[in-house]
Amino acid sequence: MNKSTLHYEFPEELIAREPQRPSRICAVQKDGPCEVDWMTFLSFFQAGDVLVLNDTKVLKRRVFNAEGLEILFLDSSDGIHWSVLFPSRSYPLGSEIPLPGNRTLQLREKGRPQKVKIDQRLEESYFEIHGELPLPPYIQKAREERHTQKADESWYQTQWFAKPGSFAAPTASLHFTQEHLTFLRKKGVHVCTLTLHVGLGTFLPVQTEDLKQHVMHKEYAEIPISVLNHIEQAKSHNHRVWAMGTTVVRALESYGAGLLTFREETSSYIGNTDLLILPGFTFKMTDRLLTNFHQPESTLLALVMAFAGIEKVNTAYQWAIQKRFRLFSYGDLSVWEP
Repeated sequence: MNKSTLHYEFPEELIAREPQRPSRICAVQKDGPCEVDWMTFLSFFQAGDVLVLNDTKVLKRRVFNAEGLEILFLDSSDGIHWSVLFPSRSYPLGSEIPLPGNRTLQLREKGRPQKVKIDQRLEESYFEIHGELPLPPYIQKAREERHTQKADESWYQTQWFAKPGSFAAPTASLHFTQEHLTFLRKKGVHVCTLTLHVGLGTFLPVQTEDLKQHVMHKEYAEIPISVLNHIEQAKSHNHRVWAMGTTVVRALESYGAGLLTFREETSSYIGNTDLLILPGFTFKMTDRLLTNFHQPESTLLALVMAFAGIEKVNTAYQWAIQKRFRLFSYGDLSVWEP
């Protein structure tokens, strides 16, 4: 698959700057895309189906210094040495960069990500005070504002987050409330949660023309054995497994591909997955996909094409653009059959 296959044109004004409640829904079925209301959409679920959610929580790890330099802090083994992302081209190795809270960053290694050293240990409490949620750059550009709004604190988190660790929200979940889940449970749908901490693997753009050459960064995934038991039972009775978002698909299919290891102490399958899902991939776990409209030339769009077919995705995206559906993280919802 070539990167050019993932390209499409869209009007910039369709980039959603904030959520819309309720969102619009594009259901892509065998006879093509159509718009459905929420009650019609919820009627698609049947008793015995399984809906799987991602319970990750987005970290406030985007820090601005007094000069306006934006730094995304990724991970650290000791709170002193960090992997980060920032525009480092104009900074030579050894550069010392002031941070808020009387801290100083020293650039130790360039690359993607960069390696830096901080003069004082950074705890999560530091980021709660000085950090912002890592809102996607295209939202910042559309708003003409780099900083988050106060409302993003709730807009850019799911209503069921439990485990901190993501650098982007599992955005399909942003359409749903606890009331929606209660409604589905009353219908007899098993609503389950797993964890995939969204990292560079999900949101870094494709750099290679041949997607098979694209290197996925690893992301932590954890699936409780109870979730897999529900899925096995559903499939044995010809019920469907609905994945709420591409992150859930990646976690489930990582298990299906044997990339996760069972840990008896947690009764979960756990691992760091670098699974890249491209057209031709065999889906073993996922029967239906709920997701947003994704950016051109992204691995997320490649995953949707792998699930639903390249031609069907291209047709649905052009239809949705003509119908003025809102795009990307704060945009509208799409529903896909394999």
